[in-house]
Amino acid sequence: MELDLTAIVPSIAGPKRPQDRIALVDAKSAYEKISPSYFSDKTSKSKIGVNVNGKATSVSNGDVVIASITSCTNTSNPSVMIGAALLAKKAVEKGLRSKPWVKTTLAPGSKVVTGYYDRSGLTPYMEKLGFNLVGYGCVTCIGNSGPLPIEISKAINDNDLAVSAVLSGNRNFEGRISPDVKMNYLASPPLVVAYALTGSMNHDFESEPIGEGSDGKPVFLRDIWPTQLEIQSVIDSAISSEMFTKDYSSVFDGDHRWKSLATPTGKTFEWDAKSTYVRKPPYFENMPRDPKPVTNITGARVMAILGDSVTTDHISPAGNIKADSPAGKYLAQNGIDRADFNSYGSRRGNHEVMIRGTFANIRLKNLLLNGVEGGFTKNFLANGEQATIYDASMAYQAAGIPLVILAGKEYGSGSSRDWAAKGTALLGVRAVIAESFERIHRSNLIGMGVLPLQFVDGENAKSLRITGDEVFEITGVEELNSGAAPKFVTVSTGTKSFKVKLRIDTPGEADYYRHGGIMQYVLRSLLK
Repeated sequence: MELDLTAIVPSIAGPKRPQDRIALVDAKSAYEKISPSYFSDKTSKSKIGVNVNGKATSVSNGDVVIASITSCTNTSNPSVMIGAALLAKKAVEKGLRSKPWVKTTLAPGSKVVTGYYDRSGLTPYMEKLGFNLVGYGCVTCIGNSGPLPIEISKAINDNDLAVSAVLSGNRNFEGRISPDVKMNYLASPPLVVAYALTGSMNHDFESEPIGEGSDGKPVFLRDIWPTQLEIQSVIDSAISSEMFTKDYSSVFDGDHRWKSLATPTGKTFEWDAKSTYVRKPPYFENMPRDPKPVTNITGARVMAILGDSVTTDHISPAGNIKADSPAGKYLAQNGIDRADFNSYGSRRGNHEVMIRGTFANIRLKNLLLNGVEGGFTKNFLANGEQATIYDASMAYQAAGIPLVILAGKEYGSGSSRDWAAKGTALLGVRAVIAESFERIHRSNLIGMGVLPLQFVDGENAKSLRITGDEVFEITGVEELNSGAAPKFVTVSTGTKSFKVKLRIDTPGEADYYRHGGIMQYVLRSLLK
């Protein structure tokens, strides 16, 4: 294997998938090329004046409004973390500051980072650029960046601006970082600091200065980028194995609040019927000791028609809970104040919250509706009126009507995988028909009793002229009762029939599906 070292260049990834790599020298042109696709008829092309902390500034398309060094793999890498702090030090010494419209946060994965920042004297420089410590753990990647300043948020939403977030995490899927931000880019910690200084994705670090120094001269990124020798010098002087031993020796002890929690006794978990965080899930309700025979799917309606690259982050709830969403209304009805809604990630133990947030991503495009973004569909029980996916699902389930989803290529790529499958099943979806599946999500669907079906090569919902208002019959599924899995099953819509591949690929997956899911399979195995 040969590797051309000259081909290794600084890069970022975005604006909505981790695999969309962009060389840093091409970042500005890549932004200019993709940004018009994020504009709408309401998008203002001019700068919008705002006041932040009593100071007049502005916000416009392409501005970076979140720059976050967040807990992820790279915050365990002292080289890049010290590199970011040294870049901050050089910037401060040149007289540079982060732009006022940028929300900056520092959330490393370990207290050791704080230790070597303090020990090396670099903490004050990070803080002067606004990179103050906000905690240790997942922050921006999972939507815990917190709200933007009110005036910034209002200007973005009133003018439908296409603004960006830059973070050092590994997840940048649509709608995950912030409801106000359309474009999200992954970058190394030093580049996160650099983008906070420029405040814009519409910037060429190679040819354009990042600002003007206190001496009136332009400052380029290359002028403040630390050398490997400088970084290694700090590592050698500020980091020791004892720092890790000390900080991790008591990592599981917890603080006084954790230690003071009342702990129930007994061999089984004590479910609290009043809890809005952890509730007993319905997976085993009315489950017979032996599985019922597999049946074909009849009388099904379409809940969503989706395009290519629909990720598990489009499906699974992630990020903040909006007040006007089904999940927000549920919490309000249960006496939870808006300030205490917290996030989907923190409430993942409550299926009532999670199913209300499944397919509720603000950037989801359900092609059953024209030009509508978010978790909406047509309720064919109400003359095709627009409804939230959750409300429509509850209506269909009350009427005993199964649901199907139609999708394009790479369905289910991404992270947040477990609730993407759990939520799909709890919404009453019995089958997903896609052009192709991400491997793990396909398996997880089977594990929740949902059939993964794949269009044969060259076919999809559009080529088959499926509009979504048809009633679906899926036959041939009953062959699973014979002990084998058929390679194909038949889908009929009343006016047409077509074959699809049954993506139950192993005997073990067939067993899971026959039992209604992997959890039911395991429980029955334990009972035997």
